[in-house]
Amino acid sequence: MPAAGQIAFDIFSVGRPGPKTSGGFSRAQIEQIARTVRRTPEVMVKVTGGGASSGTVSAHLNYISRQGELEIETDEGDLIGKDGQKPLLKDWHLELSAGQYRGLRDGHRSARKIKLVHNIVLSMPAPTPPGKVLAAARLFAREKFGGQHRYALVMHTDQQHPHVHMVIKAESERGRHLHIDKALLRQWRDDFARTMREQGVAANATPRAIRGRIKGGLRDSIHRARQHGSSSFMRQRVTTIARELGQTGAFRDPARPQLLETRKAVLANWNRTADTLDAQGEATLAGEVRHFARHLPPVLTDRERLAAEFVRHLQERSAGPTPPPKKRGREDDLVR
Repeated sequence: MPAAGQIAFDIFSVGRPGPKTSGGFSRAQIEQIARTVRRTPEVMVKVTGGGASSGTVSAHLNYISRQGELEIETDEGDLIGKDGQKPLLKDWHLELSAGQYRGLRDGHRSARKIKLVHNIVLSMPAPTPPGKVLAAARLFAREKFGGQHRYALVMHTDQQHPHVHMVIKAESERGRHLHIDKALLRQWRDDFARTMREQGVAANATPRAIRGRIKGGLRDSIHRARQHGSSSFMRQRVTTIARELGQTGAFRDPARPQLLETRKAVLANWNRTADTLDAQGEATLAGEVRHFARHLPPVLTDRERLAAEFVRHLQERSAGPTPPPKKRGREDDLVR
């Protein structure tokens, strides 16, 4: 528990008190708390991989440009089509990147290649205007990589959420390699949310657990395979769940106790936040915080969510197809 007067809310720390100060929350922290409890749309910044060879990078550029149908925007502001992709990569001199081979490790004979580029996606939920997302992505890219790392980006609007694919050369113009860790990703999310707000779009960036979303979705590859009904991983999990449900009539995940402990810490954190806000004269926001904490989504592990989906599927199947609506006749008109 934090000592008296200690800040109880750290937007980048789950279930742990923030730095000890005497002045309570800053105005920026109060604005962050307000955006979170009012469920301001959350930005997404995701690393989707990276190429370790020029051929892989070329294939990814072709993919995000939809085989050349979409123009790619470079860090120099040029728009290039399919014919401009190879000259772009040639200009990046990927083959000259230092340390492409790190040498042997653990007795493996093949050398381990490093990433020549990082692939990231910047996204906002619908109905955010795509033009605003693109403008924010451009600003974000210039701030983070301009004059340091070569990059290219392309806007996608063919899905419900507008998003920007970005390819960043891993080696900077000064020969330093870009390493992306969790702390850097958190910073990127915060910065992208800020650039979205600068475009006049409400946007927020808070850790999932702070919002009660303790477990994320399945990995992209598993999710795509699941959509196409071809995931052996998912089949195995569903089979295990079905067997346990059939034997015991219930399903328990050993990961649940740990999630419950995390939830307890998050709730305690929000309650301390409300107390601190009350002490600062922010009674209205403190009330919103307490309401938000009382209505966090239920704690479910991935396996428990899958079990719930499986049970729901069985119930829908046993109920049979929904009967078509009855055609009204003259008798119906008479009894109305």
